[in-house]
Amino acid sequence: MVTSSLIVLAETLAQKPAVQIYSLHVDCKVTSRFAHTVITSRIVNRANESREATFEVELPKTAFITNFSMSIDGQVYPGIIKEKAAAQNAYDRAVSQGQSAGLVKITDRKLEKFHVSVSIAATSKVTFELTYEELLKRQLGKYELLIKVRPKQLVKHFQIDVHIFEPQGIHFLETDSTFMTNELTEALTKVQNETKAHILFKPTLDQQKINSELDETLLNGDFVVRYDVKRDATAGDIQIVNGYFVHYFAPQEMPVFPKNVFFVIDRSGSMTGRKIEQTRDALLKILQDLRPEDHFNFITFSNKVVEWKSSLLPATEENVASAAAFVQTLTARGGTDINGALLAAVSTLDKDEGLPERSVSMIILLTDGQPTSGERNVEVIQENIQKAVNGKYALFCLGFGFDVSYKFLEKMALSNGGIARRIYENADAALQLQGFYQEVATPILMQIEMQYPENAIEGLTKNNFKLFFEGSEIIVSGKISSELDLLPVEIKAQSHMSDLTLKEEANIKEKEQVFQNQRYIFGNFIERLWAYLTIQQLLEKVISAQEEDQKALEAQALDLSLRYSFVTPLTSMVVTKPSDQQQEELANKPTEADNEKPSSLPAGASFKKFRSRMPSEDDIVAHRGMSASLPGRRHSEFKSGSNRKISSAVSRFRDHLGAQPTANEHPQFLLQLPKQNERICLNIDKTAQTSVHLLSDPEQGLTVMGKLGDGMNHFVQFDINYVNPPVQIRVSTHGTTVSHNNKSTQLSWTKSASSTIQGLRVSVEKERSVTASLPDMVTVKVSLVRFPDTLLGLYFLNTDRFSDKVSGVLGQFYSKAQPGDNSNNNERAGERLLRAYEHQVSRLLKKDYRLEPASDPAVSCWSINLTP
Repeated sequence: MVTSSLIVLAETLAQKPAVQIYSLHVDCKVTSRFAHTVITSRIVNRANESREATFEVELPKTAFITNFSMSIDGQVYPGIIKEKAAAQNAYDRAVSQGQSAGLVKITDRKLEKFHVSVSIAATSKVTFELTYEELLKRQLGKYELLIKVRPKQLVKHFQIDVHIFEPQGIHFLETDSTFMTNELTEALTKVQNETKAHILFKPTLDQQKINSELDETLLNGDFVVRYDVKRDATAGDIQIVNGYFVHYFAPQEMPVFPKNVFFVIDRSGSMTGRKIEQTRDALLKILQDLRPEDHFNFITFSNKVVEWKSSLLPATEENVASAAAFVQTLTARGGTDINGALLAAVSTLDKDEGLPERSVSMIILLTDGQPTSGERNVEVIQENIQKAVNGKYALFCLGFGFDVSYKFLEKMALSNGGIARRIYENADAALQLQGFYQEVATPILMQIEMQYPENAIEGLTKNNFKLFFEGSEIIVSGKISSELDLLPVEIKAQSHMSDLTLKEEANIKEKEQVFQNQRYIFGNFIERLWAYLTIQQLLEKVISAQEEDQKALEAQALDLSLRYSFVTPLTSMVVTKPSDQQQEELANKPTEADNEKPSSLPAGASFKKFRSRMPSEDDIVAHRGMSASLPGRRHSEFKSGSNRKISSAVSRFRDHLGAQPTANEHPQFLLQLPKQNERICLNIDKTAQTSVHLLSDPEQGLTVMGKLGDGMNHFVQFDINYVNPPVQIRVSTHGTTVSHNNKSTQLSWTKSASSTIQGLRVSVEKERSVTASLPDMVTVKVSLVRFPDTLLGLYFLNTDRFSDKVSGVLGQFYSKAQPGDNSNNNERAGERLLRAYEHQVSRLLKKDYRLEPASDPAVSCWSINLTP
């Protein structure tokens, strides 16, 4: 699947964009599954002063960026791809004030976002052009091309072109969209013949509008193309261009192997609530999808390993019903003994003599955490499991959420013939689990070996495969190094009924002729496909290779990345800007492991009687007042502006502890003192009650309560209560309810709206925030976060208006010095103080989520646990 989207952020002026996109073209050429996408956006600044334009494109995680450039007033600023360390050194030399590495960020389960900002002068134009390439992966019998369309404004010249050329023939082709209307349907045309298709989507300005009276765009969603190819040859299809070949193999209508599936399910305490519920839902559906000839069993584990049955049972109606009753009893508590659970599963498979002779055995592990019970050393666990499995079974590792160490699971899966997959903690997590099972539910071949003449082929990609599942595809590529007229191929494999041998001979001249004079071709596409596939497979090998072999594999992958100009995890692209701006930024390729939340370190030292002044209104620069949130895993903060009078107290604090940051954590609350480069992280104790008294100020007549969600690591509801006027505001992830005099008003997240009661204004910014403001009082703001969990953040503005009677988890940090308080001669009566007493702290690295995306690298801070 290939995915892309474009967002250009622009300021507005007089209800119309000052920075306006006047042309946007997405041009995607798919030639034999290899997709080459070019996104070109032309922007003009119509203001009478310089403005900043931010170019954002969402692209697939599996894609490699190959080119980026900006053209400003006729001057082209290209992106240059270098080895990562060399690019970083060049960047550091060019930019002395910090670094902005990481222009590519993971955004969700399939996407990562490329973004770059540039200032353009009044009445000037800029053209952005981004190119990326990806080999489409066949899943469940189809390829999918998904283009996310979000220009956020009307575009005079908007166009999506998708050209597909498949020499095997196009079996079916369909388009879909989440934003299509009858008017927009008229802008969509599709032309198709035996081997080619052209899909054009070119809406006019009027067709883009929500209605004739509003200059708002309908183009906000997914544009999808799905297709599959015809398959006649039993040994697959071979394609050749300029001496490079690619061999596609996807047999059909073959008998399915019986499966022996061992589900190993984490039921430790961190799975409590939503995770265990979604796991139960998924397993109940998966049980219904088992075939009668399949065998299955469950192991559930916390600090104890519990086997449902002593052997695997056939998937009879009676056994499936019994298993469903067992699944419905699953609860979560205790630690995480991954090693013991997997070894128990392997042992049961080893000694089970009742399994079909020709069958496929697999272990599916689902866990949301790291090993905390039994064997805890991940390297020892990996060695134990690989030795026990010994190539007999396939191990699939599903990591639920972001506490899990994805690198650990990925290495364990790849070392044992399987794959790893992250399950995102969204509403559809159960569907993600079911979807993964469907991909591996129908094995039709095992021990597949694709053989080619040894002396005639160079650089052959992976040609041995443990399993082949119906609806997928095997792809092998290489370079023909000698003069051949015919390229022979022989495929050996085991099917359910017998051992297979398939043979094919490809006439090289005839195969070369197929691609002659095809306007769908972009350069030497098979050579680039070979390089792309080789790099991907080398990077996979690095994960499971011994340390002494990793450097050699990385060197090969790096050489190909540079030779073919791919931004991979081993390279970076230096993005050049005009000389009057920050001249360079780096685009780095993130990996799925970059998405994880490392584990916490234990508290280290004691934090005693630390006090300092809170910032005054003049001190606050970047963010006025104080703001706080507790979303936990991926988005959380507790922050204030700067304080120019805190250095002596912070110095004493630092000298007392003297530790260095040793972990990379996501923050709970973050109190920032930026002028001293000090930050203090405040964490709510997860053993506390789900309802938390956050803040009360009797003089302001304001109380704020928070409700923690499943796992108690983020807020899902805030109750904001006022005395005068007597108004109750409940903000949840589902919407906002404003109550007054026994009457309630509902405000949805799906549209911007406001409500005013006796001067108290409650306003909703669509899908972003709710703000409650009253003259001369503290303003309360609640933000909505949709990724990776749906959760809420809490912010306070104008905090100098708090009285000295504030209480609650957050209120304790808003006290004021009282007249006659001489505990510190440098403090004057009436100034705001920060107090904390006898807390255990650790020096940690944490991400700062005040900005989007979160800071990278993480910031260093002192971590303190709070109990409500």
